[in-house]
Amino acid sequence: MNLISLFFLSLAMSADAFAAALGKGATLQKPRLRDALRTGVIFGCVEGLTPLIGWLVGYAALQYVEAWDHWVAFFLLLGLGLHMIYEGMKIDSSEQDKASESHSFMLLALTAVATSIDALAVGMGLAFVDVNIVLAAIMIGSATCIMVTVGVMAGRLLGRAIGRRAEVVGGVVLILIGAAIVYEHVFAA
Repeated sequence: MNLISLFFLSLAMSADAFAAALGKGATLQKPRLRDALRTGVIFGCVEGLTPLIGWLVGYAALQYVEAWDHWVAFFLLLGLGLHMIYEGMKIDSSEQDKASESHSFMLLALTAVATSIDALAVGMGLAFVDVNIVLAAIMIGSATCIMVTVGVMAGRLLGRAIGRRAEVVGGVVLILIGAAIVYEHVFAA
């Protein structure tokens, strides 16, 4: 696999994380660049590690995981999305506390894991291709870090436009990402 292919693979692997980051950026009141970078690093590390894990598991588990990885991603994203919608619909006088809670490390890490399930399967597939898996993982992680950082800051503008219900939009985005993953695996050739 050449560098150009790895570059496009990296962009594809970071697309769902970017969409989730738009939602995250919208839920935060006024995310600072530091918040965006923190989110980008968390997502980038998780997204960079999952192809390595997938590659290590590779030969033995490919036929089993490939059959249901999209359902795992869907249910994780559905659960997170529904939680975000619920939190966005609650009447809460403490908006600032809610924004900082939605940016907690554990919630960010769980969201990052949910959006990187497909990278696990890609890593398994890369076990059968002549590729430098370390370089591939670094490129995927770096692209995700950059895309998520930009996504959080872009989501800040979206958050101003939609006001208090930004978390609902973020939840819907996560559910749509999960549905797209299932659609791609179930209905696409």
